[in-house]
Amino acid sequence: MHGSEPASEWVRRWTHLVRPGGRILDVACGAGRHLRWFAQRGHPVTGVDRSAQALADAAVDGELVEADIENGPWPWPGRQFDAVVVTNYLWRPLLPTVVDSVAPGGVLIYETFAHGNASVGKPSRPDFLLQPGELLTICQPTLRILAYEDGFLQQPERFVQRIVAVREWPCPPEAPARHFLAPAADPASLTAG
Repeated sequence: MHGSEPASEWVRRWTHLVRPGGRILDVACGAGRHLRWFAQRGHPVTGVDRSAQALADAAVDGELVEADIENGPWPWPGRQFDAVVVTNYLWRPLLPTVVDSVAPGGVLIYETFAHGNASVGKPSRPDFLLQPGELLTICQPTLRILAYEDGFLQQPERFVQRIVAVREWPCPPEAPARHFLAPAADPASLTAG
């Protein structure tokens, strides 16, 4: 069934950066695979999608909002979340709002299709494919980049760009924040995401 897929390997790999009990926002959440992942770990979840059917299939306790965020207003002006998750979705005019939605101490986990994907399948329109370094550009200088990848994955074949970035609390230089890096993923696990 669509929507019953496991959470993305990238999201699973970086979940540890979300503070315990931190509020999650999943942008273009679809049937809620990441909402379920975080809810099972004790996080309050909020998801937005334009598809009422996808939201009905999400079957998760949380705040689910049906909204066309490409043509209508952002449902949470000024509100911030402890983690903002975006996978397989790109709407460039919304990127600054996504970054602004990350609370101090919060994390952005973003993964979507990148330039080159047209050579292996869909999406193929440039409007839906990140250009090299584009996620870096939208995150800097507001967020601190902890991980960034731009390349090719197999099974299914796809070009992706993905980033993990945090909005740091101000801290004295002698006590910098410790953002623990996730161990490198087993290449076999990449097929699960």
